[in-house]
Amino acid sequence: MVDAFLEFLLGPMRSIGEVYFENQMIFNSVIVGGACVKILNKRSLSRSESVEETENVQE
Repeated sequence: MVDAFLEFLLGPMRSIGEVYFENQMIFNSVIVGGACVKILNKRSLSRSESVEETENVQE
């Protein structure tokens, strides 16, 4: 019953889901790693901007 329901709702996307579930650890690691890189880049940019503002005030 559930399998037929998923087949109806997902259609051709069902095969993509199977690939995802087979390699779920790899995909999740890539997604979490990308999010961490984005957060760290955002922090370093905000810190460098605050350093530039501090240098401009001291001059």
